[in-house]
Amino acid sequence: MITEKLDLIISQIVEMHESPGLAVGIVKDDKIVYAKGFGVKNIKTKEPVSTTSLFHMASVSKPFVATAIVQLVERGQVDLDAPVIKYLPYFKIDDERYKNITVQQMLSHTSGMPDVEDYEWDKPQYDDGALERYVRGLGDARLLFAPGEKYAYSNIAFEVLGDLIAKVSGQSFADYVKENILNPLEMAESTFLKQEASPELLTTPHLSALETVVSDVYPYNRAHGPSSTLHSNVLEMCNWARANLNGGEFKGKRILETASYDLLWEPRQETGQDAGAGFVGLSWFIGEYRGHKTIYHSGGDVGYRTNFVMLPNKSAAIVVLFNAMPAPIEAVTKAALNFVLGFEVGVPRPPVLVSLRKTYLEAGFEATVEQCLRLQETRLDEYDFRVEQFLLGGFVLAEMGNARAAIDMLNLGLVIHPKSDDLLAFLALGYMKSGDKELALQNAKQALELNPQNAHAAQMLELFGQQRS
Repeated sequence: MITEKLDLIISQIVEMHESPGLAVGIVKDDKIVYAKGFGVKNIKTKEPVSTTSLFHMASVSKPFVATAIVQLVERGQVDLDAPVIKYLPYFKIDDERYKNITVQQMLSHTSGMPDVEDYEWDKPQYDDGALERYVRGLGDARLLFAPGEKYAYSNIAFEVLGDLIAKVSGQSFADYVKENILNPLEMAESTFLKQEASPELLTTPHLSALETVVSDVYPYNRAHGPSSTLHSNVLEMCNWARANLNGGEFKGKRILETASYDLLWEPRQETGQDAGAGFVGLSWFIGEYRGHKTIYHSGGDVGYRTNFVMLPNKSAAIVVLFNAMPAPIEAVTKAALNFVLGFEVGVPRPPVLVSLRKTYLEAGFEATVEQCLRLQETRLDEYDFRVEQFLLGGFVLAEMGNARAAIDMLNLGLVIHPKSDDLLAFLALGYMKSGDKELALQNAKQALELNPQNAHAAQMLELFGQQRS
């Protein structure tokens, strides 16, 4: 009866967000207590999502990199405090400080490495040499700050770490993880290589902004395997959860010594975010939910959103996998967490953007602003007006090549959230891509006035050779 209520709540969330499909899994006391698919793998074929359907995991891939590194630490082959160049002599960027970057700093996002600007999902590479070529091609990159100084999320750092694993182990990154992590955990369908994923099990990526469409590109490129390209299903990710909650053991097989979790889950650096993700360890984020410690990682790439949350003190974990972006990942995750913790599981308010789509398509931007303001004034308690939906909506529209609609989406968000430095920074990027340098600079400067630490806005000014005021 309790699981039936969770089924109903998740179904209602999916319906109100018009999401294509998802899978949800819950582990408690070393057992899978809930696993179910909702919706469809592809809105055109209508084939239903099942518990064996494969999803692109996006950044939920990164803890597998950290586990592989710590395995090599246990074997005495890697020292977390050693410089990366000890293991990858050809790793080099346009900043002499790169020589001081340690393995630990890359794992904890404190290396100062920048982030990926273009994953080239539309130009995927599949060969064994893709990862090393990418690392060897980083020569023009520059550090954002001195290694170890502070936190800044970097996918590039994890590509470097994946190549390090390959060179130290003598295997390709994908083969090493398969042999040393996936196989022992009975994750037979899981793989970092899309070409190895069973075609009949793969879900299709969707983009949901003004309408839901199948993505023109699939987010795969072997050059970005370590940071992003694990493919898995909800059942096998539950096996991963069980191993981590059991201190590295799964059905008598061990992927890590229990003591190694003190390394993985040790808070290394404050992230500057809220308590939900207050610290970062070795790839894992450490926070809390309703007074309970959480160890987690989320992910998002073109057409996919994923979340993996553990409650170690409750011997419980949540897996949520969507084949769409944006997607109500937070709402479903909270419903599952509340279910595990014994709290009331309720239906959240629907996002206001879903109600505004038709108006925008039929009547344009000004009419959409009027409707949004009217809903804010008269029905504030009935809709979710949070800023994230406007940011993600703008991002997705930009990915779809609809720059004008992306700019409108971000400007609509600013009507509701005029003090959002993130909206201003991404609006600056939108104007830059559309060729309007003046508006790009104006919005970037406004973002920095509100938040001098906004990295996107600062990079925008640097790009145009502008000094901060």
